[in-house]
Amino acid sequence: MTLATPSRPVDPHGHALAPLLLPDALQLTAEQFETVCQANPDAVLELDASGHVIHMTPTGSETGARNSTLLILLGLSVRAAGLPLKVFDSSSGFRLPDGSVLSPDASLVRQQRWEALTPEERRGFAPLCPDLVVELASPSNLGPRGLTALRRKMDAYRANGAQLGWLLIPEQQAVEVWPASGSGDPQRIEAATSLDAGSLFPGLQIDLLEIWHG
Repeated sequence: MTLATPSRPVDPHGHALAPLLLPDALQLTAEQFETVCQANPDAVLELDASGHVIHMTPTGSETGARNSTLLILLGLSVRAAGLPLKVFDSSSGFRLPDGSVLSPDASLVRQQRWEALTPEERRGFAPLCPDLVVELASPSNLGPRGLTALRRKMDAYRANGAQLGWLLIPEQQAVEVWPASGSGDPQRIEAATSLDAGSLFPGLQIDLLEIWHG
């Protein structure tokens, strides 16, 4: 099956007039999914391991502000600690070993792994699972950004090789720390005020109070 890049009606300013519509039963390869994303740059999409497209929705403004703070804090901590890590935002898709294409709210990849990719692989969905993934739960448990759906994503990251995962739950000011596969169950931290990656990423730590306050 080959997907041609579809044309979409636009207004005089070049804005698309029609929303992206995909059949629920449609199954795509990662390559086909990338073609769909390129043809619909305003759509927020992910691909699960079975090839089904996950329709994401834009975050609310409060969640978006928290996510921006998260990214800034991670970047500053990586720089201060001098860690050889690449920082990625929520628009970065990764092609995981199971064939899914997921976009963590924030993620870190060891520089050595990033440099091992070809230029073409870097321009597309990088064919790897990030070393550290962070997801930020929305206030509602409904939809792909809800806590239940994000726990499934965290489990998928871990199964695909993530070394560490942080699931932040602002409404509860709690964090679930997901270790690497085979390292035990997630650890829940109540009334969390900071996070430290420990010996895995020495010196990497973030202040959660700035994120909780929105």
